[in-house]
Amino acid sequence: MDNVNIPLWRADAIVLFDWLMSTDLNTVPITHPAQKQALTDLLSRLEADVDSDIAGSTAEEIAAAQEAVARDMGW
Repeated sequence: MDNVNIPLWRADAIVLFDWLMSTDLNTVPITHPAQKQALTDLLSRLEADVDSDIAGSTAEEIAAAQEAVARDMGW
């Protein structure tokens, strides 16, 4: 399979990783099983990215990332 590189702001990656780790993917509304698998794949890739160490984020880093992302919402 071909890989796609998606530049992601570190704060976004931390927020997404934290959410994916704390969410029961069986309760996320999906219309196709591939959607659940794609979320699982995203979680695995964020967890395995040793260059960014997203998986090792502290509670303080998560809170700061959530604040930064929410500040940039623009809606």
